[in-house]
Amino acid sequence: MIRITFPDNSVKEFAQGITPLQIAENISQQLAREIVAATVNGKEWDVMRPIEENATLQLHKFDTKEGKHAFWHSSAHLMAEALQQIYPGIRFGIGPAIENGFYYDVDPGTAVITEKDLTKIEETMLELARQKNEYVRKNVSKNEAIQFFSSKNEEYKVELIQELEDGTITYYTQGSFTDLCRGPHLPNTDHIKAVKLLNIAGAYWRGDEKRKQLTRIYGITFPKKKMLDEYLELLEQAKQRDHRKIGKELELFMFSNRVGQGLPMWLPKGAALREKLEQFLKNVQRKHGYSQVITPHIGQKELYVTSGHYAKYGKDSFQPIHTPAEGEEFLLKPMNCPHHCEIYKNKPRSYKDLPLRLAEFGTVYRYEQSGELHGLTRVRGFTQDDAHIFCTPEQLKEEFCKVIDIIFHIFKALDFKEFDAQISLRDKSNTEKYIGSDENWEKAEQAIIEAAAEKGLQTVVEYGEAAFYGPKLDFMIKDAIGRRWQLGTIQVDYNLPERFELEYIGSDDQRYRPVMIHRAPFGSMERFVAVLIEHTGGKFPLWLTPEQVVVIPVSEKYNDFAKKVLNLLNNSDIRTLIDERNEKVGKKIRDNELKRIPYLLIVGENEEQNETVSVRKQGDGDKGIMTIPQFISHISTEIEKMMNFE
Repeated sequence: MIRITFPDNSVKEFAQGITPLQIAENISQQLAREIVAATVNGKEWDVMRPIEENATLQLHKFDTKEGKHAFWHSSAHLMAEALQQIYPGIRFGIGPAIENGFYYDVDPGTAVITEKDLTKIEETMLELARQKNEYVRKNVSKNEAIQFFSSKNEEYKVELIQELEDGTITYYTQGSFTDLCRGPHLPNTDHIKAVKLLNIAGAYWRGDEKRKQLTRIYGITFPKKKMLDEYLELLEQAKQRDHRKIGKELELFMFSNRVGQGLPMWLPKGAALREKLEQFLKNVQRKHGYSQVITPHIGQKELYVTSGHYAKYGKDSFQPIHTPAEGEEFLLKPMNCPHHCEIYKNKPRSYKDLPLRLAEFGTVYRYEQSGELHGLTRVRGFTQDDAHIFCTPEQLKEEFCKVIDIIFHIFKALDFKEFDAQISLRDKSNTEKYIGSDENWEKAEQAIIEAAAEKGLQTVVEYGEAAFYGPKLDFMIKDAIGRRWQLGTIQVDYNLPERFELEYIGSDDQRYRPVMIHRAPFGSMERFVAVLIEHTGGKFPLWLTPEQVVVIPVSEKYNDFAKKVLNLLNNSDIRTLIDERNEKVGKKIRDNELKRIPYLLIVGENEEQNETVSVRKQGDGDKGIMTIPQFISHISTEIEKMMNFE
């Protein structure tokens, strides 16, 4: 017999070799029908795989992160089986589950797979799913795996296998398809009831532009057709809220191939929006004791070698800038923190100087692959709302909690009502990708866990998601149509102070290392604005929108009065413009509502005679007649209420 411990800490005994599915059946038949994956002793596990020793057990339905991962990974294998059936000789790269669905990179040889072929592939997938073929796991030796895939001319699989350690290699087979895979997978294909292949793209093998470009097919599946219908409706809403579409309509930003891919340019309205966001955060930071700094866009290569960023981001950075001086190399900066470390080191520091809080809207550069660029959410040049807090170990938790307060403040100001927090720790089974000692990592991780608990945050813990220099607390917001975005991050770092030999003099006149907190409540201005556009559909909060009011004269006769209203509002710091076009008033109203301008003021003969305006609010219709002072008071009060977050 073996002892199984459940998430509620209850313990039951079962016969050795029992599977998670059999345990679920022991609990209820309904549960057995719904579980799709399991976690055994912290490891992902097939529900049909035997458990041979005492273990902790979690059972996952489709609605969990682990459940979706197993479901969509299994679906990638099902799509590969369908492709193998339709396109004999096709070769396979990788086919992972992703946040929403899955993809598979394939080499169809002489065949060409296009959008019009997706329906046939979907139909074949559903036919295969109805066969109820089990996903069968098998351990194989490295030599056996190489021989098997070599015999099938699967050069991409062979390349992957050659990098694996013997004794860790497994196959999964369902129907006529066998794949190299760690799993876990569904019990059988019959769980997959609804399929939608979403699009086709090109993807270089292993992300290397010098390697062959494969065909990447994206898809998503569900255990019920109703779920697929709801998802497709969500996709349609997302298309309407796409920040690239709205950004173009509202003239917020643009890209130019002549300037360079992934390098956004902010147009006047977008620049005004971004400036308001920056000013808002600067005001918050000023109240919390931050000092603003400005650092160069480049630095000597040695700076980033010292920090570890060159080793981490060197392959993803722009090529070094060589100067006329022999051996002198500069890099476009990948991060702001090394520069801030040098500012700290500019003069001797005492414990009385700490905490020192340095803030900068600093632009950094990464050479992202062209196929991964996406509007403002994935760019090659972006501005971080960066700050670095240098403090004593005793001050760490208090400072960390204060940063959490700032992030709460921002979310409230921008109407992000739903969010959760993720504690991102290092992968203890693969510590080579991190810098610093185990002792420093343990201290940093414990500080984050304690601070999150002290602020009452409901958190999830993800191993392997830490930054290379320290653990972090990431905030995940839910937008207006239910999508999750990572916004806001706080990181604890004992390592960069060591690498830069930062010191302060303690009260006992001894030298100590400060602790460093990295924080970026927005993350990057580009990505934050993209998320904000999609969350609001371009209807920004009144205090933030670049154009708050438009004055619409009903005919040219009232242009002079409209200008008078315009001047009075602008003089009261209400951002106003005038629509003097020779168009019918109905068209002017429709056009300006499409521009998402919050208030429309209609002026004609009665308004001119009585020094009033007819007020119309975006999405709320007519608000009646007001005098100009009344309207100024009305809009000022509305903004004041919105800005009263404390």
